[in-house]
Amino acid sequence: MFAAVRQMIQNMRPRPTDEETLTKEGHREFVGGFWDVMGKLQFDFLVKQGLRPNHVFLDIACGSLRAGRLLIPYLAAGNYLGIDKHAEVIEAGKAKEVDPNVLKFRHPEFVVSDSFEFEKFSKQPDFCIAQSLFTHLRKREIELCFTKLSAVVKPGCGFFATFAEASIPIPQVASSHSVRSFFYTRRAMEAFGRRSGWEPRYIGNWGHPRGQVMIEYVKR
Repeated sequence: MFAAVRQMIQNMRPRPTDEETLTKEGHREFVGGFWDVMGKLQFDFLVKQGLRPNHVFLDIACGSLRAGRLLIPYLAAGNYLGIDKHAEVIEAGKAKEVDPNVLKFRHPEFVVSDSFEFEKFSKQPDFCIAQSLFTHLRKREIELCFTKLSAVVKPGCGFFATFAEASIPIPQVASSHSVRSFFYTRRAMEAFGRRSGWEPRYIGNWGHPRGQVMIEYVKR
């Protein structure tokens, strides 16, 4: 609880632009560091949840492919979909983190968008993840993500999302930002999904090094 209040106060301070942060920190640190740990954690978790090569997978806020570099070669050709608002971050991941032959033969599909334009993809997802995305978004952006995702996924699609959990609602006094943190209660996160036709299932601790918890949503 005290960590959430402290973060709320920190959010009020001026923040560097995303471009400044990327230039200073590089593509691995820009997405939160823990490069090897978080990539493997996501991959192993998704496979344990039933992700198979024949499934179409959507990586929301795919960044520089911390998980994508493992998922692209695992999935069948054309089955990895990645969306992020930073074209330069995606390009850094493609150039520096994925073997060119893997890109050539697996044909991952990417969309650059800051407004969740999932409709631009050529396939409907079976599985989705938003890892450390909602931790940086205000309520209205989270609701937009759910609404637009609901319109494009297959029935029964599983959507996994992490969030920083609070025991009580925390006032939001700053705008969404890649280096700001927002805390939500479990009840609030469940409500985000239900309003857009998703049935939530709280998972909780899944081994995240910064303590973010996991929740699953299934499209009704």
